[in-house]
Amino acid sequence: MLTRSPAANSLVELDRRHLVHPVSSFRGHEARGVRLLTSGQGATVTESEGRQLIDGFAGLWCVNAGYGQESVVEAAARQMRQLPYATGYFDLGTEAPIRLAAALAERAPGDLDHVYFTLGGSDAVDSTIRFIRYYWHARGMPGRDQFISVASGYHGSTSMGAGLTALPLFHDGFGVPHEWQHKIASHDLYRNPNGADPAAVIAASVAELRAKVAEIGEDRVAAFYVEPIQGSGGVLVPPPGWIAALRAVCAELGILFVADEVITGFGRTGPLFACEDEGIVPDLMTVAKGLTSGYAPMGAVLMSDHVYQTIADFAGAKAVGHGFTYSAHPVSAAVALEVLSLYEGGLLENGRVMGDRLQSGLRGLLDHPLVGDVRGRGMLAAVELVTDKAAKTPLPAELGAATRLFDRAWDQGLIVRAFPQGVFGYAPPLCCTAEEIDQIVARTRKVLDLTLDDPEIRAVLG
Repeated sequence: MLTRSPAANSLVELDRRHLVHPVSSFRGHEARGVRLLTSGQGATVTESEGRQLIDGFAGLWCVNAGYGQESVVEAAARQMRQLPYATGYFDLGTEAPIRLAAALAERAPGDLDHVYFTLGGSDAVDSTIRFIRYYWHARGMPGRDQFISVASGYHGSTSMGAGLTALPLFHDGFGVPHEWQHKIASHDLYRNPNGADPAAVIAASVAELRAKVAEIGEDRVAAFYVEPIQGSGGVLVPPPGWIAALRAVCAELGILFVADEVITGFGRTGPLFACEDEGIVPDLMTVAKGLTSGYAPMGAVLMSDHVYQTIADFAGAKAVGHGFTYSAHPVSAAVALEVLSLYEGGLLENGRVMGDRLQSGLRGLLDHPLVGDVRGRGMLAAVELVTDKAAKTPLPAELGAATRLFDRAWDQGLIVRAFPQGVFGYAPPLCCTAEEIDQIVARTRKVLDLTLDDPEIRAVLG
């Protein structure tokens, strides 16, 4: 049996004493200790005991190009040697972020021609809030300061973004959402009170958005935020036509439409951007994660021409007071440019082929007694576990499903996201081989079988 080295054990203790992990139980992590990852190649990572695991979640939905891409490492090293940092303040700039902004504008839907770079998705969302408020001030309507998002959606964990996020974990104890942040119900087809008929779900969402705007006041609503597929809410896929219908309502009512593509961007659902699936053009779009394939921190706000021109005309010669020290970081931009070339050099196509294989393989698990629903698009998927298929009864909360399911998958050599409600989330790297996709499915079935044999699950099943 492989064991950790003394050096690894020392790191585990240092982690326990000093490193605060994101979205973790502080006490729970102290008790469990860290699992150390030491290297990665392609879709596989190696942990400190020497075991190799298929990373079925691409880190945190982000390592789209896979691990160990030498050309990306070389791009970063080259930029570091040449110029490791330059500020974007004072009208200064460098080649890599300028070329990246142009490349994104060329590939983005419609007239999303202007790019503001951030460090990640959360601060990209916060940046949109600031830009949108400035936009409505520029339009002479500062009273349009109310924002609407969708239940089960995720828009970051910053002080403002966490309120647009509609997951209780990100609200409890933090004093959010703010009074200017409102929600409409999710389109969740599996548990929708309007049933699973797409037309009925779309009609209900359209009606609810209109009603919410009327309740707030049409002259008060600034923007509507939505993920093309809700990620952290459990990979909830809207019915075809849903996002286009909501976009049309916003256009009719003069409400800015923000597409949060932090998870869905850069080939995750098939095309470069998921908005392409329904041909919509948002007023603003946020991206991160796959932008650099996780090799360096970076996010971006893509801004439509009419939003940019309104802000620019209002500000005139005055500076727009929003900026970050690391905005348009040259090393991150150099990484993103090389990652983009890898996507367009074959990874997008491989992702589409492997995405079809993943969706088909996971649907094959629907015959398992614990599987209530399988959903997804491309290399983004979920398997929802239930104890009663007809009643759609979720796993009991007291079982601590997220930890148990993650642990079982880890033991089988698979990393996936395990959501508290008993949902497996999948977002494998686009470089996956057919064998790796098949192993993701096979190892998932093994985890399901082990879970079915769990005495506490057996007791619930009767």
